[in-house]
Amino acid sequence: MRIRALFAGIVLSFFAMGAAAQIYPSRPVRMIVPFASGGGSDTVARVISQALSASLGQGFVVENRTGAGGAIGADAVAKSAPDGYTLLLGSTSEIVHLVNVSTKVPYDPIKDFAPVGLVGSVPMALTVSEALPVSSVQDLVKLAKAQPGKLSFGSGGTGTTTHLAVELFAATMGIKMTHVPYKGSGAIIPDLLNGNLQLGMPLLPAILPQASSGKVKILAVSTARRAPSLPNTPTLQEAGVKGYDTTLWTGILAPAGTPREIVMKLNAAIVKALHDPAVKERFLSDGAETVGGTPEEFAALIGAELKKWGRVIKEAHIKAD
Repeated sequence: MRIRALFAGIVLSFFAMGAAAQIYPSRPVRMIVPFASGGGSDTVARVISQALSASLGQGFVVENRTGAGGAIGADAVAKSAPDGYTLLLGSTSEIVHLVNVSTKVPYDPIKDFAPVGLVGSVPMALTVSEALPVSSVQDLVKLAKAQPGKLSFGSGGTGTTTHLAVELFAATMGIKMTHVPYKGSGAIIPDLLNGNLQLGMPLLPAILPQASSGKVKILAVSTARRAPSLPNTPTLQEAGVKGYDTTLWTGILAPAGTPREIVMKLNAAIVKALHDPAVKERFLSDGAETVGGTPEEFAALIGAELKKWGRVIKEAHIKAD
């Protein structure tokens, strides 16, 4: 009798999960962005959340949960109920980079999340304050070599993509600069504009609106090919930084244990949204590109990126602790 009751309970639970997936979402969904508003991740989250709201008939509400290089927001999602109502707009920063430079990250990027779908790829832009007397990447390298450690660069936090992107540039060119961590790449923009910060490599969507202000100078983009939104701006490779090719990817993750049916329903809605010409155009206008793909492809990317950046970080001797 006990075995029969146990079997019946298992069957009922599967039926309940299937029914829940069919009516999902039946209430608003939180999409947590682990960085401040105004940055590249936040911009991507607001575009995709609006598209998902329209597609699935429920509000996808963006919530910025900042701190600890993205770890606070990511950990909040990892510890949430696996029911599809709390999602992470994750990125290379807190899923790949931070866990490779810090032993204090409270979540496991593989075990604690269920990848749902890759959303976008976002270039970064090597940007200097207008007050800095340089007009090219080589000018900046020459100045940094003449004043070791005196130039300060900002990032979205220690161990984040916008931090490691500059560290990789500095290591490749043999220069030393002083790191100033912020609570998101968008947060460095005001200090770049007013001259309180000398340089940084913010995400392109965060700095692009300021590109014509005359208060900042974008010297190069981080990707191997030029950004469509800045066709006249060279890549770092073109500017003499051999082999440099770095981007920030963003994607949606759910807590581990989220029912497969819900993951697949969300993935289908993401892929549909990313094929919408209006969404593609919005991404491009912000300096990003849509990607898409299956949950399995996203999981494979995360695994490969963890290994790749683990080697880079070890060779550059970068630690956040």
